[in-house]
Amino acid sequence: MFTIGSDRRVVGLQLPVQARSTYFVAEWERTAGPTEMAAVAKAADDSGFAYVGVCDHVALPEAVADSMGYHWVDPIATLGWLAAQTTNVRLLTHVYVLPYRHPRLAAKQFATLDDLSGGRVICGVGAGHVEAEFDLLGVEFAGRGADMDAGVTELAELLANEVVDGFGALPRPVQTPRPPIWLAGSSAPAIRRAARLGDGWLPQGPATIEALALLTAERERLGRDGEPFAVGTITPFLYVGDASWDLPADTVHGSAQQVAEQLAALVPEAVNQIQVRFRARDVNEMCDQVTAFGEGVLEALTTM
Repeated sequence: MFTIGSDRRVVGLQLPVQARSTYFVAEWERTAGPTEMAAVAKAADDSGFAYVGVCDHVALPEAVADSMGYHWVDPIATLGWLAAQTTNVRLLTHVYVLPYRHPRLAAKQFATLDDLSGGRVICGVGAGHVEAEFDLLGVEFAGRGADMDAGVTELAELLANEVVDGFGALPRPVQTPRPPIWLAGSSAPAIRRAARLGDGWLPQGPATIEALALLTAERERLGRDGEPFAVGTITPFLYVGDASWDLPADTVHGSAQQVAEQLAALVPEAVNQIQVRFRARDVNEMCDQVTAFGEGVLEALTTM
């Protein structure tokens, strides 16, 4: 199983193009497709990133189209396609809405993806938040917390064992005893669930001091504080080098050393898994940013 020790950090990337919410989509992504998405994944693979991430929505209501859009690729199909085009980078669902699927279906998908990719899967799972999407799929929105508790427990058992309750499934995951399961969400119940059931925690944004304190306290209470655990954060947008265009005011930018120093100051000490994102005007600039980060920032940030 992929784990992150307390003595190191890793850096990952949520892939552009695969989701086009107006909250974060860049203009160039609106007309981009599989070729551009694969190019960024390959750049991340070549540059030493720990993972690439892909989001999950099945179908969204017209009421949220102006903000969330409709374009959200299927995470399992997309990561399976990317697995054949990359070598080392891990494949993260960030995140797979587990209550939408029976745990045996989820286990089949993740186990197959881990087998096909040579053991590179990270199962990022969450409870979901769009009530109309739950209604469309015939899943009770109010019960999603309880469904997560039961679903994560069953998913872990199914991924670790070939036969469960008299039913077997092959292929098996390459990772032993199973791929890691990172739980998402920044609410108190989600953080407690991650501490109790997960191998890691995926916040919805920057990890706050309050969230980290709750996570730490809950893991200590459960006696899990000595176990390897991925503690995540999401950084502001970055730009490595001198931009020839006007960057948005909230962009962390400068030389590689300056970016590394700014991120080191922003990332809490308890965090060992950092998700970055970049400003760019086209796919070539995005790939250049990924490469520049890998060459000039990655080592400094992960060894600080």
